[in-house]
Amino acid sequence: MGKILIVEDDRDLSRGLRLALRDMEFEIALCFDLRSAREKIAYGAPDLVLLDVNLPDGSGLDLLREIKAAGDTPVILLTANDTEMDVVTGLDGGADDYITKPFSLAILRARVKAQLRRSTTGHPLLLDGFRFDFDRMEFYRGEAPVDLSRTEQKLLRLLAENRGITMPRSVLLDRVWSDGADFVDENALSVTVKRLRDKLDAAAFIKTVYGVGYVWTVKKDG
Repeated sequence: MGKILIVEDDRDLSRGLRLALRDMEFEIALCFDLRSAREKIAYGAPDLVLLDVNLPDGSGLDLLREIKAAGDTPVILLTANDTEMDVVTGLDGGADDYITKPFSLAILRARVKAQLRRSTTGHPLLLDGFRFDFDRMEFYRGEAPVDLSRTEQKLLRLLAENRGITMPRSVLLDRVWSDGADFVDENALSVTVKRLRDKLDAAAFIKTVYGVGYVWTVKKDG
């Protein structure tokens, strides 16, 4: 049986999260501080971590970096900090998703299922009539193949794998152009988004969130 680790110092919330996820056929382990979480992880990496940012013995962001340095375990941050900088810091640290408090348990379940589905399959991503195989670098709109540059592929992967989540421009710039370039004109992101929309005919899916960034709008998984 797989394991989900919840690291949250609010004990009532932790128990509520465990109840919300109890029918997912995973062992649900609760930790209330960094020390106990590190001890639990030392006995075996979980399949997913729900991680509070503010913990009594330190920042959850420190544990996030440790988890990501050791492997590719999906981590969803739970945070009351909803400023853009808090979100950017979490995503820059390797978080796969974030949810700001208070949140709907139904949304939490959907986000957890999405991360578990993503982490357990190496198959092409089937989404809204598209098929994206990032390992083989093969991309289709319906039955029609689409030729994408490496930069467009990187941008598409970030948007598609984080569908439903608004990705800040600063995060996209940092992750897409992570080849050590000293300076990247922000206009490069706008141009790449336009090219990606045009090639995929995906203007209905790749939406601009003005003043923030871009999001692949969730419609239905294919």
